Amino acid sequence: MKRILLIEDDTILRENTAELLELSDYAVTTAPNGKLGLETALSMIPDIIVCDIMMPELDGYGVLQGLSKTENTKYIPFIFLSAKTERKDVRKGMDLGADDYITKPFEEDELISAIESRLAKAAILKDTRDKAGSKDEVEDDIRTLNDLKNFFDDNGETKTFSKGTNIYEEGEHSNTIYLIEKGLIKCHKLDEQGKDLTTALHKEDDLFGYTSFTQNTTYKETATAIQDATLLGISKNELKDVLNSNHNVTLELIQLLNEDLVGVKDQLLQMAYSSVRKRTATTILKFAEKLNRKPEDAIRISRNDLASVAGIATESLIRTLSRFKDMEIIEIEGRNIRILDMKALQKIE
Repeated sequence: MKRILLIEDDTILRENTAELLELSDYAVTTAPNGKLGLETALSMIPDIIVCDIMMPELDGYGVLQGLSKTENTKYIPFIFLSAKTERKDVRKGMDLGADDYITKPFEEDELISAIESRLAKAAILKDTRDKAGSKDEVEDDIRTLNDLKNFFDDNGETKTFSKGTNIYEEGEHSNTIYLIEKGLIKCHKLDEQGKDLTTALHKEDDLFGYTSFTQNTTYKETATAIQDATLLGISKNELKDVLNSNHNVTLELIQLLNEDLVGVKDQLLQMAYSSVRKRTATTILKFAEKLNRKPEDAIRISRNDLASVAGIATESLIRTLSRFKDMEIIEIEGRNIRILDMKALQKIE
């Protein structure tokens, strides 16, 4: 049975989370603050740690820094659990060596899935370290996807694109992979009837533009900024060299590609079988998530982009938005859409 150390100062959340983890067949030890959590980790050496950030005595960042100083604890998978959602907060935690970052409130499946995947990854990395015969050698590598993003931060060429500008077009040689520093990017292509369909939305801190890393292929879609954007670009050849010498991050990049494929599959199923109302509601929620908006904040997005992502005619989308407005689920002010009833929007069929 895998051992989890849960460090959380909120008594109710700590007890409830511990209970759901125990029901999932984990042995759970808890600590009410960072100081006791660090002491417990050093004495018990858990298989994985789930830790809040804002705590008395010692915050989550301090816990992670303390663990990194000891050989027995530096490789323990570490998941932050926090209400802090700003990119700088997430990146700070990941820069310190965290493996994942889950925001409150969270779904049970989300936490369990994160724990399972991080335990599996830890087992793979342990095998790699054992085969290498040198922990110092592995430590110097780019070991995680976040390390790769830091590589983009340090070495990428900064490019700016105004709203509506194409970053690249379908059929061009795929020479560059991008990390989004600021903005929102949509990838789209024309179908056989000449209809523009959005295939993906990419937000701040996302990677995009990757096709084949071994062959000289072309981009399979067009990428366009739907907000003013700042991107960090790395040539495909340079990234190929990084991946060849850092196999661990290659595994994470493969997982990212797999998640993209799953997302496209879900989108196709939705377009094939969901009602216009359901597709419209799902698309509004998707943009709200990608734009990192609070529910009460307005989403400013063109009706054409909404329709393109939903896979419906613009006229149908506009009619559906009007119905949602009449139902007091959303509020419309010009191009701005504000969600008034999140639960009702999620339940639309």
